[in-house]
Amino acid sequence: MDTHPSEYEKVMPLVEARLAKIERAVERTRASHPGQPFAVVHQALVVALQGEGAPRVVPQVVEELARQISGGSDGVSV
Repeated sequence: MDTHPSEYEKVMPLVEARLAKIERAVERTRASHPGQPFAVVHQALVVALQGEGAPRVVPQVVEELARQISGGSDGVSV
């Protein structure tokens, strides 16, 4: 599936804005909940994502980020 360059240029600002929302939510959660239990971090991250207007993040991504923030990252970084 090929995407015409003009379509790409139209979509990229939306993608960048969405990623910025996710990044702000993750950074805020990292700052406020480092090393806390996974369930607490997961809930805080979900709330932060919703607060940023980015509620539809793949659940496995949210879980992995929460695992990393809680301290159970096993050396994996995003």
